[in-house]
Amino acid sequence: MKLVSLLLVSTCLTTSAFGVTQTTVVKKSAGFNNKQVAFKTSASASPLFRDASITRGGAVPGWAAYNESLEKSPLTTKAFTSLVGFLLGDLLAQVFITGGPLDVKRLITLTSFGFLYHGPSGHYFYNWLDSKIEGTGAKAVFSKVAIDQLLWCPIFMTVFFSYLGLVGGDSLATIADKIKSDLFTAMQGSWKVWPIVHAVNFRFISTKHRLLFINVVQIGFNIFLSLIGSKA
Repeated sequence: MKLVSLLLVSTCLTTSAFGVTQTTVVKKSAGFNNKQVAFKTSASASPLFRDASITRGGAVPGWAAYNESLEKSPLTTKAFTSLVGFLLGDLLAQVFITGGPLDVKRLITLTSFGFLYHGPSGHYFYNWLDSKIEGTGAKAVFSKVAIDQLLWCPIFMTVFFSYLGLVGGDSLATIADKIKSDLFTAMQGSWKVWPIVHAVNFRFISTKHRLLFINVVQIGFNIFLSLIGSKA
């Protein structure tokens, strides 16, 4: 329950960072007939990643460079984005939940999974999904969330457990047993959080920033994955 709460809070903070809002406030100044329309933020011009030349406080360091990297090398950039997400997720899990000495092998294994599979597969999957189902209306968002959770989620989790088993030197029979025993549990954990997250994701976030948004929220979910993945 604490993990779910953490994920929901991080989702709210992330959507706030990306400037997700649908309200436009109209104000009338006393003594004037003209109307002042408040700035309506969007995913591409959020209050967090703002233009330092027009907004006091400056922009987030590296945001322009990150976007440039997304344009020039989207696959590599997203792979490194997931690398950081999985690294932080397992590191936080080991430090604050499991305790004890740092398991460097486990940390490297999960971080490598983020770089080798999560980032690249997410790049191709979400680009494909957005190309097949266009728009941000309710029907499109619902369809994308359903495909993500009912089709992509079990595939992703199966690859996740298989990867951990192969890296750990487990036999195919052991890996199959692991998938049978833990796949549904992992999917249930996903269904408690990701439908809401992806509803926001597919409604408000641009395609090129989709994996970044996922990784910010997924740092918390990766704690869950690292725990269930390391379970004997």
